[in-house]
Amino acid sequence: MNLNNFRTAARSGRSVWALGILALVSSAALADSGPADSCPKGSEATGFWQRLGQSYKSHLFPDDAPAPAADAAVPASDAGTPGVRKGLPDPPENNPPWPYSVYNEGGAEIIGYENMYYNALMDAIYCGPNGQAWKDSRVTIYGWIEPGANISTSTAHFNKYTGTGGNYPAAYSYEPNTVQLDQAALYFERTADEVQTTHNDWGFRIALLYGTDYKYTFSNDILSYQYTEKKRLYGFDPTMYYLDFYFPHIFQGENLRIGRYISIPDIEAQLAPNNITYSHSLLYTYDPYTQNGIVSTTMLSKNWKVQLEISSGNDISPFAKGLRQPTPAACVIYTTDSGADAFYPCMNGLNDQKFGWNNIQHAVATWYHKINDHWHMDTEMYYMWEKQTPDSLNPQGAAILAADFPAPEYTIGAPSGAQCANPAQVYCTSHAWSIVNYLNYQHDAHDVWTWRTDYFADSTGQRTGFKGDFLELDLGYTHWVGDALELRPELRLERELTAPNASITGYAYDNPCLEPASAGASCTLPDGGTLANTGGKRNQAMLAADAIFHF
Repeated sequence: MNLNNFRTAARSGRSVWALGILALVSSAALADSGPADSCPKGSEATGFWQRLGQSYKSHLFPDDAPAPAADAAVPASDAGTPGVRKGLPDPPENNPPWPYSVYNEGGAEIIGYENMYYNALMDAIYCGPNGQAWKDSRVTIYGWIEPGANISTSTAHFNKYTGTGGNYPAAYSYEPNTVQLDQAALYFERTADEVQTTHNDWGFRIALLYGTDYKYTFSNDILSYQYTEKKRLYGFDPTMYYLDFYFPHIFQGENLRIGRYISIPDIEAQLAPNNITYSHSLLYTYDPYTQNGIVSTTMLSKNWKVQLEISSGNDISPFAKGLRQPTPAACVIYTTDSGADAFYPCMNGLNDQKFGWNNIQHAVATWYHKINDHWHMDTEMYYMWEKQTPDSLNPQGAAILAADFPAPEYTIGAPSGAQCANPAQVYCTSHAWSIVNYLNYQHDAHDVWTWRTDYFADSTGQRTGFKGDFLELDLGYTHWVGDALELRPELRLERELTAPNASITGYAYDNPCLEPASAGASCTLPDGGTLANTGGKRNQAMLAADAIFHF
């Protein structure tokens, strides 16, 4: 761990601890209020572990089906439907079984709706000696543990040096035919009451993640050495740490978020319970993940919201000198009177547009549509680009890439170069576009199905390392046991439709050497090891599943 990484870790740690102090101050103010009103009489006299066991029994095996929604806390005032500001449409979906009730809006709590979440752990606390004060404080602690597994037609191990092989370009379950701990997550948060319109409010979140999925959440210069230098399979990432400020008298409500948060748009999210399926689309895999900055969300009317953001760039620390840069973003959200349709176009970052650490310029639009009480669909499309991207197939361009992201700081995980149309070019504009559609069916309160159709065009090969077009199809199923356990099996099929540079890079799937079969029987790694050179495949099938145990 070099000195710069140590300093950045210290700065990031101070940010997390500052928010942690807020949580402690909030909890320290709790009075001996007795248990929450909804708890059985005398519950405060029982031990914590006994209360937790009883809480899990009620969450996993509720007396009355369907299980109560985990996001069903009711605000104190100004509500028609519980948890909904008067004059706004009821949520179009139910959570659970879907990962949302109101369609996703990034970078803010959803103004006008109750956003407070908790599960069995907080119910055990609420039924303790200071339970009502805990509940009134709106401070919550929760999280989940998510193991996952896959069986794949790909057999080669993932090569961290090339970033290829195994199930790649599929992400998250990138190592084939294995079992892993994807995520163990712990949240500390206070959610502002953004249903009411009478007073300002505030909130915070600290989200801590451990598991293999840290590979897809870390920001450069925020503990990124775990992957880029140490090549760790499992790692830790403070995925979110932010403050929220809510001002109800600015138009119909304003939320100001300051800190590190998940990238504004997208149907999907890195955090397992926020995703419809276990695996992620190719569209989502290759767009921005997190930002460090400030985002303002203003509700102009029941139909219209605007978002303005300034950040240090995509997946980059604000302290990363030479790579950070001020990056504005702007979005518009339009929701119909019924709430059945939501349109969400966004320019998710526009700066000098030059090649850098994931410095993609991201023009994206999302559309959610409720068909009826059983069916709805989510559609997203984007176009991304970077200018002056070095050509990885040109010797001079490859040398520039190595100089910009040198070892040992970037032993692995550095951005890829482009594969320009003219091999004599040292630089070109890299670009990609993609579209994904989720067709979703709710059978009952505990069982849902989804069919994902995903098209990804890596027109210059910069996002995947393989120039060409990809098609991914996924059939996913989710079963809830109460509201504390999710089981999500799926069948995923993929094909590399076009591969114009296959004679140079080989085919995309099961290709750890990033070479065609004609390059030789094996490839040599920087650490002196060797891998069998498969030359890759154009097709991949994967049966995968995860379980999410909420607490």
